[in-house]
Parts: sequence; C-alpha cells; structure tokens
Amino acid sequence: MLSLSPYQLVLASGSPRRKAFLEALKIPFSIDVRPVAEDFPKSLAGAAIAEHIVAQKLQPFEKDIQPHQIILAADTVVWHQGASLGKPKDLKEAAAMLRKLSGGVHEVITAFGFLLSSGTTLFHATTKVHFKPLSEERIAHYLQTDPPLDKAGAYGIQDWIGTVGIEKIEGSYTNVVGLPVSLVVEKLQEIVGN
Repeated sequence: MLSLSPYQLVLASGSPRRKAFLEALKIPFSIDVRPVAEDFPKSLAGAAIAEHIVAQKLQPFEKDIQPHQIILAADTVVWHQGASLGKPKDLKEAAAMLRKLSGGVHEVITAFGFLLSSGTTLFHATTKVHFKPLSEERIAHYLQTDPPLDKAGAYGIQDWIGTVGIEKIEGSYTNVVGLPVSLVVEKLQEIVGN
C-alpha cells in the first residue's frame, strides 16, 4: 500500500489508461487537465521530445501549485528510425505508421514529471518493441475494429494488434501502455519519504 499523506496527487492527463493504472494502485488522486500545445523543437530527439512535452503540460499548474500537491503529467512517444511517431491524424496516417513499424524494432518512450511547490522533476523510461510483419489484412482489421487515433504510433500494446503482432518487448509493459508504473511509484515514494 502506497500512502502519499500528507500529499494530494493530481493527474494532469485525460488518458483513460493512466487513470486506470493509478486506480489499480489504490492511490487517491484527482484529475485536472489543462490544455497545452503538444509541440516541440525539431532539434529534439527521443526522450527529449517526451520530456519537453511533459514540461509543457506541467507549466500551467506552476502559478497555483499548493504546498502539499503533487502534479503528475506524462507523455509517450514512439521513436522509430530517427523520427517520432505521434498520434495519427486519421486512419490513412495510422495505416502508414503501422506499415513502418511492421517487422521491425522501435522504442516506446514515456516521460513523466512531478510538479511540487519546490519545483519540477522529469524522468523517462524506454521499452523496445519487436513487431512481427503485419499483413495489410491485419492492419485493416485493426483500424476498422479499434481505431487507434488517440495512441502514439497508431497502436496500443493492450489492443488486438498488440496481442497478434508484437513478438516481444524489452522493458516495462506498462510503459508501452502509457506510464512506467513501477518507476512512477518508486519516485513517488522518494517524494513522500516512504
């Protein structure tokens, strides 16, 4: 059991997957999402992109952070062949992303950060994902039955495509879903002194 007392945790994310992870940990938390432009300088690569976006997500809270609040924000990027694959804008772009990932290895990088009244700290975790070759039929079936327009890289490891298409992973499974839960808990424990 993780007790955050006397701190109050605020999740700065609308992701149902991140919400579910915190609920599974039985940690009391509230949700407060403040919209920001999730853009980044083209000079950034890999983890630096995700950390930059997390810092953007935390910034709107800086002006009214309370002494015993912990604001948690996160961002996931799929890094493949020197490029970041974000959330697809439509099914055509989603199909193109899945074709790129098919039969290869890519990195899923989730950065997360905590904002406290004393300042911001950022962390990240990286998982290597090995995809089997994906047929056009499998890609089409996935996009028709479970459109991944809210997921970086146009797929969810917990979705049908992950079950049939992912050969193996190296690293944290929850990181690929959207939050490296074990590392988040470790860092929360450091904050509250547990």
